[in-house]
Amino acid sequence: MSEPEFDGRAYARRLTSRPGVYRMLDGRGNVIYVGKAHNLRKRVGSYFSRTGDSPKTQALVRLIRSIEVTVTESEDEALVLESTLIKRHRPRYNVSLRDDKSYPYVHLSDHAFPQISFRRGQRLKGRYFGPYPSAAAVRDTLSSVHRIFRLRQCDDPFFANRSRPCLQYQIKRCSAPCVGYISAGDYARDVSDAVALLEGRSEKLLQALGDRMNQAAENLEFERAALIREQIAAVRRLQGRAVQGRGVSSADVLCAQMRAGTAAVVVLAVRDGQNQGHRSYFPSAPADTSVEELLSSFLGQYYLDRPPPGEILISAPIEDAALHELAIARRHGGRTSIKSNFRAERKRLMQSAQATLDQVLASRLAEKGGVTQRLAALQESLQLDAPPQRMECFDISHTRGESTVASCVVFAEGVADKNAYRRYNINDITPGDDYAAIHQAVHRRFAKASSGQAALPDVLFIDGGKGQLSEAMQALRSLEVQLPRVVAIAKGPERKAGREQLLLPGQERPLILPADSPALHLIQQIRDEAHRFAITGHRGKRGKARTRSELEEIEGLGPLRRRNLLTAFGGLRRIERATLAELQRVDGISENLARRIYDHFHGKT
Repeated sequence: MSEPEFDGRAYARRLTSRPGVYRMLDGRGNVIYVGKAHNLRKRVGSYFSRTGDSPKTQALVRLIRSIEVTVTESEDEALVLESTLIKRHRPRYNVSLRDDKSYPYVHLSDHAFPQISFRRGQRLKGRYFGPYPSAAAVRDTLSSVHRIFRLRQCDDPFFANRSRPCLQYQIKRCSAPCVGYISAGDYARDVSDAVALLEGRSEKLLQALGDRMNQAAENLEFERAALIREQIAAVRRLQGRAVQGRGVSSADVLCAQMRAGTAAVVVLAVRDGQNQGHRSYFPSAPADTSVEELLSSFLGQYYLDRPPPGEILISAPIEDAALHELAIARRHGGRTSIKSNFRAERKRLMQSAQATLDQVLASRLAEKGGVTQRLAALQESLQLDAPPQRMECFDISHTRGESTVASCVVFAEGVADKNAYRRYNINDITPGDDYAAIHQAVHRRFAKASSGQAALPDVLFIDGGKGQLSEAMQALRSLEVQLPRVVAIAKGPERKAGREQLLLPGQERPLILPADSPALHLIQQIRDEAHRFAITGHRGKRGKARTRSELEEIEGLGPLRRRNLLTAFGGLRRIERATLAELQRVDGISENLARRIYDHFHGKT
C-alpha cells in the first residue's frame, strides 16, 4: 500500500502569517529540510504552488509527508532557531556544517607563575585569547610565545613537584620558575610582554623592549641586552608574517565556492591586527546550491555559539545580511557588520582567502574522485541501489574480558565523520563474551533510531564473524529496525589483510573481493578506524580502572585522598616516583599515610 500524498496547499492555508521555522519530514519521520519564514503561510504555500522550481526543490516536495512549524516573535529569532535545528538534524536538503564542539584558544592560567597553553572552550579560570581558526594556529602561536618569552607550559601538579629544571629549560623554552631560576617580578614582566604580543600591541612591545635593551647595555648587563635583542628580532619576524592583517583590527574573511557538487568555505581570521591563519570547511550541501545560499546558511551555523569579530567580510553579497547582523547581536551582544564590498587591505585579505580556497578545493576534488570510485565499487559489490551516503562500523576491544568497550565509527560520503563517533562501555555480560558485547552495543545504538530520533546508515559493518553478525541482526530485529545492508567483516585464512571475507545475512557463502578492489580498500579503512577507536577507548578505561584499584589497596587511602593524590601528581606513575616529602605535601596525607603509600610502591626498607 503506497503512502498517502501530503496536501501541502491545504496545510499551508491553515498556517499563521507570523514569522517562524518549518521542518519538512519524509515518510520515516526524518527531517529532510529546515527553513525560516517571515510569513509561514506564504512561505510554506509557495513550495506547493510554484512552477519551474529547481530539481532540488522538486525532489524535496515529492518526499514531503508532513510539516512541523514553530512560531517565533521575529524573523531574526527564526534565523537562530533555523541554524540550531540544521546543526541538530543535518537535513539532506540543507547546507549542513560539520563543526567542532568547542573552539581553540590560548589560555593564560590564574597562577602566581601563569601557565600558557592550548585549551578548547573556556572552562578554566584565567585569560583567553581567540578563538583561533584552527588548532594548528594555536600551536604555532604558543611555539612563538614559548621561544620568545620562555613561559612555562607544564600543568600545576608537575610544576609544584619539580626539584630541578625539565627539558624545556635546557632547550630555552622555559625560564624554570618551578625551581626559582626567575623571580616573580621578572616572570610577571614576561607574561605582560606575551599578552601585549597576543593582543596585537607589537609596536608598543618593541618600544618597551628597545628601552630595556638600552638600559641593560648602559648597566653593562651585556648578556641580558643580547637576550632582549633576540626577543626584538623574533617579534619583528612575527610582524613580517602577520603583515597582511595590518589596517584591520578584528575580522573574519569568509570565501565560499561550489564546484563539481562540492561546497567549500575558507575562513581567514584576523584578531588584534594579526592574521591568525585560515581554516577550511566542506559543508554538506545539495549539488545545485548557490554561493549566496551557502554563505547565508554557513553564517547562521558558524556564529551560532562562536563569538563573532567586529567585521565579517564575505565573498558574495547575500540578501539577509542585515538579518544575520541582528541575529548575531541578539545571540552574542555587541555589533558585527557583514560586508561584501570593500577595498584596500580588506580586498587583499579576500584575495588571499580566494587563493587558499582554490587550492584546498582542487585538492578536495582530487581526493573526492578517489572516494567516489570507492563508493561506486562498494555499491556494485554489495548490490546497493545507490552509492552509500552513511556507513557505520562496530568493533569490540578488551583485555581478557577486562574493561570492554565497543566503538561505532561513522563515514559520511566515504569520509570519516569523527563528530558522529560513539563509544559504549559494555556492562552486565560474561567477561570476554564478544557476541553479547556486539548485541548490547548495536541495541544501544539503534534504540533511538527505532523511533526516528537518529539517522540510519546505508551499510552497517560488524568486525567479526557469523556469531557477531547473528547477534547484531537479533538486536536490530528486536528494535524492528531494517537497514539496507548489514555486513560482517571476517578475517580470512591466516588472518592476512586482503583476504577478508564479507558475511551477509541469509547467504551461506562469503563474499570475497579481490585484494586490489577499491571497495575492499574502503571497507578495510572503515574496519581499521573502528578497531583504532575501540582500542583507544579500552586503554583509557583500563588505565583508569587499574589506577583506582592500585590505590584502593592502600589501607587508609579513601576516595577523597585518592582524588587529592591524583590531582596533585597527575597520574599513578608520578605517585610511584614521589618522595616522602612530596607525598606529605598533599592535602589529607599524614606522615604515617605517606610512609604507607611510599612503602606500597617501593617496598619496606
